[in-house]
Amino acid sequence: MRRIFYFLATNAAVLLVASIIIQFLPAEYRNQHGSFLVIAIVAGFGGSIVSLLMSKSMAKRSAGVMVIESPRNETERWLVDTVRRQAEQAGIGMPEVGIFDTPDMNAFATGANKNNALVAVSTGLLQNMTREEAEAVMGHEIAHVANGDMITMTLIQGVLNTFVLLLARALAMFIDRNGRGIGYYVGFYGGQMVFGFLASIVVSFFSRQREFRADAGGADYASTQKMIAALEKLKRGHSGQLPNQLAAFGINNSLKSLFSTHPPLDDRIAALKNR
Repeated sequence: MRRIFYFLATNAAVLLVASIIIQFLPAEYRNQHGSFLVIAIVAGFGGSIVSLLMSKSMAKRSAGVMVIESPRNETERWLVDTVRRQAEQAGIGMPEVGIFDTPDMNAFATGANKNNALVAVSTGLLQNMTREEAEAVMGHEIAHVANGDMITMTLIQGVLNTFVLLLARALAMFIDRNGRGIGYYVGFYGGQMVFGFLASIVVSFFSRQREFRADAGGADYASTQKMIAALEKLKRGHSGQLPNQLAAFGINNSLKSLFSTHPPLDDRIAALKNR
């Protein structure tokens, strides 16, 4: 989930900056359909591409990832060796391997391409999972890299960004066809918030599908039983409560599932058992 969160957060920030810059363009460019289409495509894909390029460095800073340059103990040596072996199985370059300090059992992979990635695990995962379970989690993350999931999500987000800008502009022009009054700006930025919110449902849907593929990869690089055991361990450690951000708004589990970047653990386990 951290991988998607960092990507979306950076994308939202870049898109906001691009939206502000758009308002300083001459009104004739903003008001012409053809001109704005080009602007929306450049800004939309620009935001997602910048997010992709920044994903690894942002993840390191935000999560406080300590990259293992030279293993200091047996656990770090095992971790690096496991990632190296799985990367060779997957046919990708050796990712950077890192650890971040949190009691939660968590891991993520990110990076601009298959041969320049980062795989990071939490201290909580290393402390609470067996080596076999942790190996499966590493395989899951390596599968994300090998499947090109960050590139796929970048393209999807770029298309959605473009549509968000176009729809927001259409709403703004409906309110104020001159494109100069306060109504235009309220419609444009308000529309981006609404349409961006809806676009996140689409991003979450595709993210959930990629998780099933990564689970299958984890099963291939470790074993199906190890992958199932890792998911079962996550299930036992999962409180089942809504995240604070959603609970504060009283969003129920049905609605929450639309915005979840990961499928329910029971569904993921069932998919592995039915392979």
